[in-house]
Amino acid sequence: MAHCNTIFHQLLHLIDRHDFRRIERNGFRPKRRYRTLDRWSQFVVMLFAQITGRSSLRDIAQQFHLRAAELYHLGVNLVKRTTLADANTKRRAKFFETLFAHQYAKCASFAPRKKFRFKNKLYSFDATTIDLCLSLFPWAAFRATKGGIKLHTLLDHDGYIPAIVQITAAKVGDLTVAKLMNLPAFSIIVMDRAYVDFAWFQKLNEKKIFFVTRMKRGIKYHVLDRGSVNGAKGLTSDQTIRLTGSRAKDCPIPLRRVGYLDEETGQHYVFLTNILHLSARTIADIYRERWQVELFFKWIKQNLKIKSFLGTSKNAVMTQIWIALIALLLLAYYKFRAKLGHSLSQILKLLQLNLFGRGNLWHLFDPGPTKHMLPNSDQLLMNFGQL
Repeated sequence: MAHCNTIFHQLLHLIDRHDFRRIERNGFRPKRRYRTLDRWSQFVVMLFAQITGRSSLRDIAQQFHLRAAELYHLGVNLVKRTTLADANTKRRAKFFETLFAHQYAKCASFAPRKKFRFKNKLYSFDATTIDLCLSLFPWAAFRATKGGIKLHTLLDHDGYIPAIVQITAAKVGDLTVAKLMNLPAFSIIVMDRAYVDFAWFQKLNEKKIFFVTRMKRGIKYHVLDRGSVNGAKGLTSDQTIRLTGSRAKDCPIPLRRVGYLDEETGQHYVFLTNILHLSARTIADIYRERWQVELFFKWIKQNLKIKSFLGTSKNAVMTQIWIALIALLLLAYYKFRAKLGHSLSQILKLLQLNLFGRGNLWHLFDPGPTKHMLPNSDQLLMNFGQL
């Protein structure tokens, strides 16, 4: 039998060490050389904590002491609790944010296509709040007795992976962050009613970016044209409208208003978009896809360690969150490359059981031959709903 290193060692090989060092050289070079715990070691230790769900720095240090004979192959040494705490507090979390962006680009190149036929990139945008204890995290003050931070996330529907994440104080408005995003031309962004802002919609339209959202009540408009609808598909209206009243000057372009009745729930939805070339039912289906970002938030809160933290400083919290998101992308990248039909939760659980076992990472779910290196093969989507 051919020799295989540990599963964890092979998993770490999915992150290019040359890219890691290049990012470190470009703006994150330390003033003096790290003596015992370099940045790669810090990353490996914190990634281990994410995958295995370690609850404390002491627990992490003890686990690595038990695995002392296997650390050489991981490129790390024994870690001390105080040294790790100091690294998480003082070393800029921005480095791991940069690594996250690099890992997303790498992961996206293998991600399966979305289920729609249109060629436009499809994104969902939303935010979720992570509550923090105000006495332990005073820098995260949100309300008089409550602390928290907010994860603003742009979800790429090719593979359902996070393309952009902005971490802010919980009091920062969702729309404030959304306006700062730079999206490629002709992409489609879907969001809920919290992001309705007609001046912003006008700017998106000028940049040739499409949007789909739900229409708020009370908005005044004039119907320019009425399209035919198929009631059998749940459609109730398909209108081209122009805003009237005080909002008209913010967004003078024609918009599309699509009504849809969900037969399962009996709820009636009204969507607002600047997409004119797709069918009304496709518009409704695009908004239905927005639910994937909600499933994404549910998954990361249940499976990643982002609700309890190993440090109380802002930098330590940010470091832990960014490494958690990198762990997610690493799991997704492995899933895409190995063409696995398992859910991310199933993959994570099996890796937890076999992390220091010796075997072929690519045969972990299928002991038979695999063709994970072949490009352009049929790949399965991640399903955050299968928890």
